[in-house]
Amino acid sequence: MSNNHYDSIRAVEWHDGALKLLDQRVLPHRREYLVIEDAASTAQAITDMVVRGAPAIGVTAAYGVVLAARDRYARSAATWKQDIEADLETLARSRPTAVNLFWALERMRRHLANLSGDPHQSLLAEARRIHEEDIAANRRMGMLGAALIQDRCTVLTHCNTGSLATGGYGTALGVIRAAYAAGHISQVFADETRPWLQGARLTAWELVEDRIPVTLLCEGAAAHLMKQGGVRWVIVGADRIAANGDTANKIGTYSLAILARHHGVKFMVVAPTSTVDMTIASGADIPIEIRSPAEVLTHAGHPIAAEGAQAWNPAFDVAPAGLIDAIVTERGVVLAPTTAKMAAMMGNGA
Repeated sequence: MSNNHYDSIRAVEWHDGALKLLDQRVLPHRREYLVIEDAASTAQAITDMVVRGAPAIGVTAAYGVVLAARDRYARSAATWKQDIEADLETLARSRPTAVNLFWALERMRRHLANLSGDPHQSLLAEARRIHEEDIAANRRMGMLGAALIQDRCTVLTHCNTGSLATGGYGTALGVIRAAYAAGHISQVFADETRPWLQGARLTAWELVEDRIPVTLLCEGAAAHLMKQGGVRWVIVGADRIAANGDTANKIGTYSLAILARHHGVKFMVVAPTSTVDMTIASGADIPIEIRSPAEVLTHAGHPIAAEGAQAWNPAFDVAPAGLIDAIVTERGVVLAPTTAKMAAMMGNGA
């Protein structure tokens, strides 16, 4: 069956002159959209995780630049290029780890530098190109990653890496969609992904929507599941990949990589090249966002921990390249990643 069948969701859209975001905080119980009309609201939506996932953050930020330029040009056609820098800084501060955010902002900044007159239509066209290129890259990665899964098997994924986390189709979930369409996957296990429960609320919802069999499990059950046999691949996304292949992804990914190596399970990272940061040598240089303790101490606004308890809430961890069997990008597959292999894939040398 064509993998087009397993692609029914879009979380980021430009509609009637505004940015339209599917509010991922209220899924799966409600399907609500927020209409965003300025850069500050775009940044707040990213910070508040209305939209999340590194590629989707980048796409959203690009549309945020369009909104900023429209507003700044309307206020002052003479100074809008200078004035918009404040909006770009606001967008850049929205989340620190996902490098796609900074990649998209820099691409939009380069584009607007050459514009004269009303910038709206030209910047909108560039944002749409970023969006469309992301979907095309995801489909390419889906095909390349699915080709690595030779025999029909069960896979495990973490967090949400599907249409909700990208421009559409997904990174790791795009591979899962393509491999399922090709008959290579029989069952998907999805970690709950505490404390925001992206696996439970978002990944399970996406797979149910596309009629792909999904079974939810607590992160703590992953080791026992792997010990039973049957799981052949762990397939995850990334928020930033260092030059040597070290990969920052949603907290809990590092432990999965250790578990996979111990149990002889292959570990695949799927991300566009906009997620690869060749300016940092290793994962030690990746900034890790520490979020509010309230996300751990409460659920849906209700306390779940003993009063007076503290919480540590890193949003990401780093899986070292030595635990990764394959990094899949739209430019190709890097097996057993090293700095030299990553540079060759990125076109930065042999």
